[in-house]
Amino acid sequence: MKVLVAGGTGFIGRNLVRELHDNGHEVTVLARNPNETDFPEGVERAMGDVTAFASIESAFENQDAVVNLVALSPLFKPPRGVTHMSVHLGGTQNIVQAAEEHGIEKIVQMSALGADPTGSTEYIRAKGQAEELVKNSELRWTIFRPSVVFGDGSEFLSFTKKLTPPYLAPLPGGGKTRFQPIWIGDLGPMLADGVDDSHDGEIYEIGGPEILTLADVAKLVRQAEGQPVTVISVPMALAGAGLKIGGTIPGVPMGGDQYRSLKFDNTVRKNDAAAFGVETDSLTTLGEYLGVEN
Repeated sequence: MKVLVAGGTGFIGRNLVRELHDNGHEVTVLARNPNETDFPEGVERAMGDVTAFASIESAFENQDAVVNLVALSPLFKPPRGVTHMSVHLGGTQNIVQAAEEHGIEKIVQMSALGADPTGSTEYIRAKGQAEELVKNSELRWTIFRPSVVFGDGSEFLSFTKKLTPPYLAPLPGGGKTRFQPIWIGDLGPMLADGVDDSHDGEIYEIGGPEILTLADVAKLVRQAEGQPVTVISVPMALAGAGLKIGGTIPGVPMGGDQYRSLKFDNTVRKNDAAAFGVETDSLTTLGEYLGVEN
């Protein structure tokens, strides 16, 4: 199968491209700077920005499926002049249009847990509206909603380090927000299988084998670096005020949207890893990946 991976140079994309290639697919990476990343021999590259239709349209010629991984991190403020709506919704709209015009049959859409067209953050709203667009398209589709994904080069771990300095770490609400981290080495094969027609019309919520609070994650990350940490609880109202102010200051990585995202958990209702023949207990824990005990 000929598979176009939009956003293939990102953390998840790099791993998925290699997985698809190893599975015998003919893979093309679509990205703004596709030549800056090493890929296995035989992987093709196409340059384009999903927010500009004319720049990506030709890459869809003669493809069988497209995987849309293009995304902005919900953990950090978007770069100036870019929004979650312009990338997640506008980019998806351009991808769907190009796919339909070139007769592509299948799209695999990377969404997010809690995706909701009327959700409480712009990220969640944009992801929810993008899902609706995909489901109402002429394409066969499969949608993935993973919890936070960790691995070499993941933003989740760098985000945790930024938020939790060693020794004393003030966390909003004491870091009680819950996550269900999944290792990219476990998620990648599921995403690759998603191009198969046996997964058409399905929305999969995927999480790791355990639920951890932000404070749990912070302690594991610092333990892996040999640094003790004590979590100090910052009242949510005070943290919210600080982040909202920070959101107006250039260079501050977090803002009001990130504060609102910490007010709800990032865990699955039912782990759909079983749909890919994977037992939850066999998935890699964050502690195992970091080489420390929980």
